[in-house]
Amino acid sequence: MSKGNIGVTSDNIFPVIKKFLYSDHEIFLRELISNAVDATQKLKTLSSVGEVKGDLGDLRVRVIINKEKKTLTVSDHGIGMTAEEVDKYINQIAFSGAEEFVNKYKDRTEAIIGHFGLGFYSAFMVSKKVEIFSLSYQEDAKAVHWSCEGDPEYTMEETIKAERGTDVVLHIDDEFSQYLEDATIEGLLRKYCKFLPVEIAFGKKKEWKDGKEVELDEENIINDINPAWTRKPADLTDEDYDKFYHELYPTQMEEPLFHIHLNVDYPFNLTGILYFPKIKSNLDVHRNKIQLYCNQVYVTDEVENIVPEYLTLLHGVIDSPDIPLNVSRSYLQSDNNVKKISGYITKKVADKLAELYKADKEEFAKKWDDIKMFIQFGMLTDEKFYEKAKDFALYKNLDGKYATLDEYKEQVKEAQTDKDGNLVLLYTNDPDAHYTFIERAKAKGYDVLLMDGELDVHTMSQAEQKNEKLRFVRIDSDTIENLIRKDENAKDDYSDEQREGLRKAFEAFIPKAEKLNYYVTCEPAAADALPVFLTQNEFMRRMKEMSAHQQGMSFYGQMPDQYNLVVNTAHPLIQELAAKMTSEQVSEEVEKKEGEETKKETVIKTVYSLANEDERLKQLIDIALLASGQLKGEALAKFVNRSVELL
Repeated sequence: MSKGNIGVTSDNIFPVIKKFLYSDHEIFLRELISNAVDATQKLKTLSSVGEVKGDLGDLRVRVIINKEKKTLTVSDHGIGMTAEEVDKYINQIAFSGAEEFVNKYKDRTEAIIGHFGLGFYSAFMVSKKVEIFSLSYQEDAKAVHWSCEGDPEYTMEETIKAERGTDVVLHIDDEFSQYLEDATIEGLLRKYCKFLPVEIAFGKKKEWKDGKEVELDEENIINDINPAWTRKPADLTDEDYDKFYHELYPTQMEEPLFHIHLNVDYPFNLTGILYFPKIKSNLDVHRNKIQLYCNQVYVTDEVENIVPEYLTLLHGVIDSPDIPLNVSRSYLQSDNNVKKISGYITKKVADKLAELYKADKEEFAKKWDDIKMFIQFGMLTDEKFYEKAKDFALYKNLDGKYATLDEYKEQVKEAQTDKDGNLVLLYTNDPDAHYTFIERAKAKGYDVLLMDGELDVHTMSQAEQKNEKLRFVRIDSDTIENLIRKDENAKDDYSDEQREGLRKAFEAFIPKAEKLNYYVTCEPAAADALPVFLTQNEFMRRMKEMSAHQQGMSFYGQMPDQYNLVVNTAHPLIQELAAKMTSEQVSEEVEKKEGEETKKETVIKTVYSLANEDERLKQLIDIALLASGQLKGEALAKFVNRSVELL
């Protein structure tokens, strides 16, 4: 037996490993399994070049829990180690066995995934003692037993081991006793080792029989050694892709819309499958669904800053040996290969969408509502993606017809270009609430878009910035005559005094509400339009909507909602009210007050007083509020009672 000190520069290496080197304690199992698979793959490589003779036998990696001894063992039948190799690869932390192996067999390294040395030492995060029992594949090799209790001192001695390979035995610290539970270990194995290229066995399969769980003789194999992304697309059917999707996401009930199979070997290596799920709303719900692998070893599902943010809405797998199996996500985020891979995936996704659109526009349109949030998110956050996506990003009108922006502009430009040459695109986010406005627009031959998505308001603002003389306006933001003005403002015969009297009269009966402001305007719309209706300024409303999703705009979110109560001076009912303001009573009041007040002030007060006496004024205001969904509670009850009385 020999003793010695591990070749490290500081006695503090173990506290660093335990507390700081790895962000998650559970990562130790991934590292040990990766080493075991690596040793097995090395053996296969040596066998393929004739350096190992005969049948390789059982190559499964096994994970074994012994609750009595409080040990967790990872056992392989791979290449094994001699005493000299244990000293080199375990005692000298700075060396890497995998790197040396890669240099020697550089044309056969596709199967090499783990790294001896530092990865092995992650075992000490959860163990008070770690042992290695190893027998090399080399002829006449002697088995070696290595032991260390979490400090730089170790012992190493010759031992007896019947089979080739390595057993790593972890004596689990009491603080981490959860790693002696079957459910915990199986959960970690399925998380990190689900698609490793060597079979991983953990215990026996179980099934329910006669009301109880019975253990079978067959071993419980954790992983699929040939996952779909490692196979050629030509060898896979749509059913294979769907099956693999549900293998990745067992609780996902819906089928994906379509998929992209990634396969590139220059200037970097990358394979994978990305799926487009149905995305209706709520961006955050769907994130962290892309799983990142390094040669079939699970790395993370937190891929923000590794792929563009909008790609995190997709599901699937990305696998690349050029993305290091590293403990630090910040390393991944700054790695040049990761940035190249990100750019490639963006291009591949955009090209696939363009291909689908060109191949069958009608079928693409059927899927649009389910994928538009993803596409809009990409266009808003990635200029390169925008340039490609603008040719297949669709807009839907109230008749359910789809068109790209350029196509739609051509369709409506003749009818919806105003007198100043601006193309005005009308839209609604609530067809039922805006029914009256929509009907007025249709009567004039205008088309209305449905823009009720979570990102639609941002998309419209982007389109306006990219297209000169293009404006989106919600259908209820003004009278239809003002939304698309074809000529100068219509005139009426009201005097300034009459107009101001009307304004004050209506203003007096507008209900007061917190964070809700109404401004009365008197202007001619059309005789068949509502006598009084509400509009909302497009700019302010849009800023408030955008503030809900965009940092730095909270100022707008705190502002009260502002509406214009438009008194339609062209409507017969309003003209009837105005007629009172030209009656003899008004003239008499003016004569009485002459000398005490100006004529204008007297007319305004008199008109206001006369209007107040007419119950129809209150009714007209409530009709406007009701049409906009703002008449509720006590005010709604009073409106109903007043309506009955007027009838």
